[in-house]
Amino acid sequence: MAVFDTPQEAFGALRPVCVQLTRVQTMENVARLQAHLAAVGASALQELQEYVLFPLRFALKVPGPKQERLVQSVVQCISSILAATCVKKQELLQELFSELCTCLSPPSGSSKPTSLSEELKLAVIQALHTLMHSAYGDVILSLYQPSTLPLLGFAVSLLLGLAEQEKAKQIKISALKCLQVLVLQCDCQEHRHLDEDEAQQCGDLFASFLPGISITLSRVITGDIKQGHKPTVSAIRLFYLIVGLVMADAQLARVPKNKEKLSVEQNRISELMVHRGPDWRKSTAEKLSLLLHKIVEFSSVHPHWKVRLELVELVHHLLRNCSQSLVDSFSHLLKALVGLVNDENSEVQSRCNEVLQGIAEQRIVAQNRALADVLSENLHSLATALPRLMNSQDDMGKVSTLSLLLGYLKLLGPKINIVLNSVSHLHRLSKALMQVLELDVTDVKIVEDRRWDCASTYGPSGSLQHSVQKSRCQKKYFRFFTEEKVFQLLQQVCRVLGYYGNVYLLVDHFMGLYSESGMYRKQAAMVLNELIAGAAGVGVDVLQEREVSLNMDDLKGSIVSILDEYTDQANWYLITSIDTEEISHEHSVQRSGLTARPGGACSSVLLPPLEPHVTTRTMNSNIWQICIQLEGVGCFAAVLGKEFRLLLLSALYPVLEKAGDKTLLISETALGTLVDICEACSYDSVQCLINENSDYLVNGISLNLRQLAHQPHASQVLDTMLRHSDASLLPLVEDVIQDVLSTLDQSYNNQASTFLRVLHSVMTALVQWFGSSCGEEHQQRQTAEWQSRTLSQGQQVVTSQEVEQFFLDYVRQKQIAEGNLPDTEDEETDEVPPLAKTEPKNSDTDGETPLPSHAQLAKDVMERCIHLLSDGNLRVRLKVLDVLELCVTVLHPHGNHLLPMAHRVWPALVTRLISDDPLAVLRAFKVLCTLAQKCGDFLRQRFSKDVLPKLTSSLLSQAPASARAGPVYNHTLAFKLQLAVLQGLGSLCEKLDMGESDLNKVADACLIYLSAKQPMKLQEAAQSVFLHLMQVDPDSTWLLLNEVCCPHQYEPPHASLRPVKLSGMGRQRNEFTDNVLLLLERLQQQESVTPRVGTQEVSPP
Repeated sequence: MAVFDTPQEAFGALRPVCVQLTRVQTMENVARLQAHLAAVGASALQELQEYVLFPLRFALKVPGPKQERLVQSVVQCISSILAATCVKKQELLQELFSELCTCLSPPSGSSKPTSLSEELKLAVIQALHTLMHSAYGDVILSLYQPSTLPLLGFAVSLLLGLAEQEKAKQIKISALKCLQVLVLQCDCQEHRHLDEDEAQQCGDLFASFLPGISITLSRVITGDIKQGHKPTVSAIRLFYLIVGLVMADAQLARVPKNKEKLSVEQNRISELMVHRGPDWRKSTAEKLSLLLHKIVEFSSVHPHWKVRLELVELVHHLLRNCSQSLVDSFSHLLKALVGLVNDENSEVQSRCNEVLQGIAEQRIVAQNRALADVLSENLHSLATALPRLMNSQDDMGKVSTLSLLLGYLKLLGPKINIVLNSVSHLHRLSKALMQVLELDVTDVKIVEDRRWDCASTYGPSGSLQHSVQKSRCQKKYFRFFTEEKVFQLLQQVCRVLGYYGNVYLLVDHFMGLYSESGMYRKQAAMVLNELIAGAAGVGVDVLQEREVSLNMDDLKGSIVSILDEYTDQANWYLITSIDTEEISHEHSVQRSGLTARPGGACSSVLLPPLEPHVTTRTMNSNIWQICIQLEGVGCFAAVLGKEFRLLLLSALYPVLEKAGDKTLLISETALGTLVDICEACSYDSVQCLINENSDYLVNGISLNLRQLAHQPHASQVLDTMLRHSDASLLPLVEDVIQDVLSTLDQSYNNQASTFLRVLHSVMTALVQWFGSSCGEEHQQRQTAEWQSRTLSQGQQVVTSQEVEQFFLDYVRQKQIAEGNLPDTEDEETDEVPPLAKTEPKNSDTDGETPLPSHAQLAKDVMERCIHLLSDGNLRVRLKVLDVLELCVTVLHPHGNHLLPMAHRVWPALVTRLISDDPLAVLRAFKVLCTLAQKCGDFLRQRFSKDVLPKLTSSLLSQAPASARAGPVYNHTLAFKLQLAVLQGLGSLCEKLDMGESDLNKVADACLIYLSAKQPMKLQEAAQSVFLHLMQVDPDSTWLLLNEVCCPHQYEPPHASLRPVKLSGMGRQRNEFTDNVLLLLERLQQQESVTPRVGTQEVSPP
């Protein structure tokens, strides 16, 4: 079809169709007009706009009932014309607007437009939408005059009815968008921007519709969730746009106090108009507050993220435009905004953060005291309800609640002191934090976990920083929550308080709570730590900078006062264990004037607490309090940096005390604090920290060791220093150790246990620093000698005279071993001197030159151990045995001094081995194994005579009991003693080069433990004994095992020889078979790998 570009051509083509439609209103005629309109150019159609619209408007005005499909086609045709042209006449705009609205009006007798089809409703709404966009320039404003108020009200009510009552989603959305255009808040950019006066006029006009619009929209927003998210999003947008226009602060400020007087003709219209005066403003704000509360509650938990995102925009728009007029509503709005900061959707989160950042940057709260007051009241209400909410909500609810609290504080920013300066507010907030941060102190494991002394933990701490990282931030368990996110939010709350608040006020208040009650002490300490971190700006997330910069002198003053309180004896030395000694120490510290209770009155291992009220909960609580205070020291160091060096004089010694604490959690936390101090004060390692401050530390230790009754923790400081330093520390602490030894000589009965703890720390450090290197040299020397001897034996040719001499020596050695020589004493004296001389062959000058300081120290300590081995207190005897073992290790390279000391210690050690508590026997046997390893065959005769008979008889007597015992037996002390003896007996026989008769005794005693009836660990230990016996005397061991079970038949190599008959041949499988066959197989492998030389090495007579 040809295109008509001129009005004349277009008129000629359209006139017949228009005339026909005017005469007969049918769908065919409307369709024909629609088809012709498609061929008309835009400029031509603009000239003929009214002419073409006339038949269509006439069709709508014809009285009588009309077909809906005809009305729909007419409306769609009008819509297409309006889309292609502009309405330039005010009258035409108003008439078309009225006629289209009439199409939606309900028929007479009906109040709802439900009788119309959905297609017609949608067509009319779209036509209205198009009409509003086609209005040209100022023409659109003619619709927004007081005289047109009834018409606008008619349209608004129709569209609101459709938005609320229609089920079809598309109609709802279209009606809301059309309504948005009608109130001049369209999203598109085509409309002319209104100036202040025009906007003021529209605001006055729309104020009449605000109640109806806001109430209806609130019902749409909170309607059935099945309607989908799009109608809800559109309704929220329209709500805040119309409210933001009518209640805008800028407009309300320009409204005159009194209503203008109108002419008589305008009186009826003036009745419909609303005067936005103070009374109306207050009344409307109150009603809108109710609606907003309802909308916020519904939308903030809506499942679709776009609804929640639009809620953020609502808060932003109203806060930006109506911060004064709707100030009472912002308690709900800000609650919604802050609550959505942690929304699950990233877009909602980011937009929410942007809005909050914008509020802070524009200082909306800072410049609006009323808004700050609203936030303060919200904060007070939330703080009041916080304990209840934390006790009743799930973890997600707790996160939301605390996010809300944190958001309020961030929004208040510098105005936070308004809250803090109010006694009621500060009291509520602080008590809420105290209750929420209450720790769960029911875990027994915290109390049970102990730090065991281990040599591997001594030495330079270059890698300590790495090892401490795992436990630096020990996970805390709280009573009211388990989610880590909740604790992180609480930390941020405290840090934001510290960042914006008055530090002196906050520290003073929470120090008062700290001192007020033990119930609040841990929580108050946690809050104080975070307050200081926040005040320094460490790890705090804020929306705006504080108004007053940080004064480091003020902060340092607060830290000093907190440190003094933390390290006060009443708060630092708390009972953390049921250990009698520790309890007595803590009581002696806390109750000045009382001496420490001696620990030697009872020989029981598990001692009851001295005070009946010291429960596990109390000890758990005390442990956590000390740990939190230690974390605080580390936090303070991080805050002050190198300035903290000035406080080391008062802070380092107490932290080192706790690093040596027996409770594992306290020790690990203190080590983490030491690492923090190193990093803050620029020390390379904990070793450097200790070495550079060792002068005053040693002085403090020395002074405190002289008054142990009141300062029992000096040993822990020394232990920590030794544990994390190197040999360069020894000259500094040598005088202290000599003081300990001299004091120990004067007070064996009272302070032996404490002093032994110090000596154990010293000797463990000496072993770590000196024992390993000397031991390696000694071992290398022995290995070289053995290799050279073996090599010479392997290369020499064995003659008949040497074989004869071998047997003669063997017989003589056997007689010596069995004690058949006439003069036993001469034999012993003959034996000892050569053996004593074997050690110093390469160190002849040892007796002439003085011992090294560390070896002399070990010798002095060993002197005291000899006297204390017979102490009446089991705990003391056990500690003495531990120290004795370490002394032997340190003195090992100095045989001329070790062997006489071993001679002196032997009688007391034997007593511990054969007639003492099983625990002491166990520990004494361990010392015996170490002595045998270091002293060699010097102890052979003594061991064979004094100890071996008791050990073998004990093993034989205990074997039946262990064979018939159940799995619980593995946890008894008797089992542990059996196991220790079996595990050490083989190496003893090898190290002491025992004689044949003694080896037979050992083999006979251990053979029964190869039974399958014995516990598996005892079987394995017995196997180890026989493996050692194979090294000493493989032939006898082979024969003994074959007497029990012989897996092979041995045929004589010649007929003249008698067949070999062993007791184990032909025996049926029994309880010993598996273990014996395993040992024989190992022996066979050993013989095949290392063929033995034809002569046996014999010790010199």
